[in-house]
Amino acid sequence: MDDAPGRKPWEAFCPDGVIIFSDILTPLPAFGVPFDIEEVRGPVIQSLICSEDCLKALHPIDLEKLHSVGESLKILRQEVGDHAAVLGFVGAPWTIATYIVEGGTTRTYTTVKSMCHTAPNLLRDLLCHLTKAISEYIIYQVESRVHCIQIFDSWGGQLPLDMWEQWSKPYITEIVSIEQNKCPKIPLVLYINGNGGLLERMKGTGVDVIGLDWTVDMADGRKRLGNDISVQGNVDPAYLFSPLPAVTEEIQRHTHTKAT
Repeated sequence: MDDAPGRKPWEAFCPDGVIIFSDILTPLPAFGVPFDIEEVRGPVIQSLICSEDCLKALHPIDLEKLHSVGESLKILRQEVGDHAAVLGFVGAPWTIATYIVEGGTTRTYTTVKSMCHTAPNLLRDLLCHLTKAISEYIIYQVESRVHCIQIFDSWGGQLPLDMWEQWSKPYITEIVSIEQNKCPKIPLVLYINGNGGLLERMKGTGVDVIGLDWTVDMADGRKRLGNDISVQGNVDPAYLFSPLPAVTEEIQRHTHTKAT
């Protein structure tokens, strides 16, 4: 813990990058999907997308409803100046869709996976709507002065490889294309939880950086991805509960591996 009350984390620890945590579901009400956060269940969405009529309730993203996010990013950027990078982040269309279809977190993803086969057109329409909304939200964060954007396809790793190619990759690729056209100087990072089987496919989206999770060895990830793309670190978060020497040793081990 910092022994100087009132100091901000970035002042106390001097990291290379800083982030204001804003849940990947934060923009949902801005395009017609209200939700609540319950202490035990986490996010709970009552208005599920399960039919074409439900889909009609969605509307273009209203960025005015996300004003607090933009203002917070601007303030942070002003405070850190050029001493640290300010990171923005969004959820990928497939991952956001899992919440909207399932009604919250799930361990099985049964409903949304079934929709791939029982209502594919509905799911495609939902993913297309999310792709447009997320793209606009990224541009909004860039205009609020973030240095880079990380795309979290948190639950993409729950899909078989061929289904990820069909139901997640095309929409991420479209977002990347839009952002590279409108914000060409802003690096894009892609992270998928449990991404060991997807690394090469992730690279195919056109992002600038691949975020490895802690189940993937850094050296192996670099070998598989080649030297023409950056790789982001993968220390197991559980190390934060370990003694300081163990945390330091693990971070140094990853630092000594060629990650970028």
